[in-house]
Amino acid sequence: MSMKENNPTGIEIFPYNETWETAFLSIEDVLKSRLGDLIISVEHVGSTSVKGLGAKPILDIDIVIEDYSVLPTVIKNLQKLGYYHQENWSFKGREAFGRKNSLVPWDGKDITWMEHHLYVCNKDSAELARHLLFRNYLRDNPEAVVEYEQLKTDLAKTAKDRASYTEGKTKFVTEILKKQGNNSIHFN
Repeated sequence: MSMKENNPTGIEIFPYNETWETAFLSIEDVLKSRLGDLIISVEHVGSTSVKGLGAKPILDIDIVIEDYSVLPTVIKNLQKLGYYHQENWSFKGREAFGRKNSLVPWDGKDITWMEHHLYVCNKDSAELARHLLFRNYLRDNPEAVVEYEQLKTDLAKTAKDRASYTEGKTKFVTEILKKQGNNSIHFN
């Protein structure tokens, strides 16, 4: 039986791995050294940012900026690191960036970096607030981590495609955000 027949989404959930945090910290160092005072912070969000939570081994990283006045300069500096602006994946409050190759961010050391999704969010972005609320809730609630991992594992095996996998997680995430006082969610 092929992986596609056994797992129609092609998504595999891996047990939590401590190297995810180490990989994030290394990428964060490169981003901070290049972007400096243009940014407020670099946030590790998504499932790989929660100790003990199984996930697809892809980091989600939010670069936080004060406001959009610095975005053009941030984009230029990210381009020098090998990222490119993905305007078609961006929306208000969250700008998406792709990588030209696995050596991005280019730091002159030819490091093959862990796969990651990079976003730039202004500090008042609703999307940033949702990412941080959900991450922080999971970090503080181990029982929710177990429940969420089981849901993702089940969906990876039973969902008919990636869209239905994502849709299947929406109810769980939305309920958590409602508990935290945020009633809207966006997935990509």
